[in-house]
Amino acid sequence: MKYLSTTEAGKKWNLSARRIAVLCSEGRIEGAQKAGANWIIPDDAKKPADARIKSGKYIKEVQTNV
Repeated sequence: MKYLSTTEAGKKWNLSARRIAVLCSEGRIEGAQKAGANWIIPDDAKKPADARIKSGKYIKEVQTNV
């Protein structure tokens, strides 16, 4: 099996190497392993989905005092 570094995965997925490392530490990249001080990511791993809220359901409504 071929592995990618955080830098290589970042170029592949258009993310920074730091963001890839954070996703690995959060367990959001399946198969990622710690090799010494570095993360190794399987070549066939899928880019994690964006976990930000997109529905707008939790957006605070601004109250106006009259």
